[in-house]
Amino acid sequence: GRSNSGKTTLIERLIPELKKRGFRVGTVKHHRRPFEMDLPGKDSWRHKNAGAEVTIISSPFRIGIIKELSKELPLESIIRFMEELDIILTEGYKEEKYPKIEVLNHKFSKEPMIKDESLIAVITEMEVDLKIPRFNPERIEEIVDFILSFLRLPMKRE
Repeated sequence: GRSNSGKTTLIERLIPELKKRGFRVGTVKHHRRPFEMDLPGKDSWRHKNAGAEVTIISSPFRIGIIKELSKELPLESIIRFMEELDIILTEGYKEEKYPKIEVLNHKFSKEPMIKDESLIAVITEMEVDLKIPRFNPERIEEIVDFILSFLRLPMKRE
């Protein structure tokens, strides 16, 4: 969906429901502009500014990788970092070939941005005339049921 349509909010609500059902979940957020994860003055920032091509921040609790790219990595390459997970939710990546669920917010658009067969469902409170399932954004359990069914996964992981 478009900016401020509710994509991040939906993902925030899907994750706990999937985790409650026993699935290991990861996310990938696509951003079209440069972004900073590091804080100016911190050691890892200083390493990167000194010319390190890759800086990894590691602790017993978390790891972060900062790598300058000459071209954007395809989603398929990024997913390889997450192979131990059951489900990976993405935000963005409209051009990728993977199945998509689009959030439609009547304030911004009444038509989906995705016009091809990769669009498998829409999330909206509006009535829409599409040949794919529509879910109310408040019906998180139904959305998760649909995702798991589409992926041919059990409704709950043992």
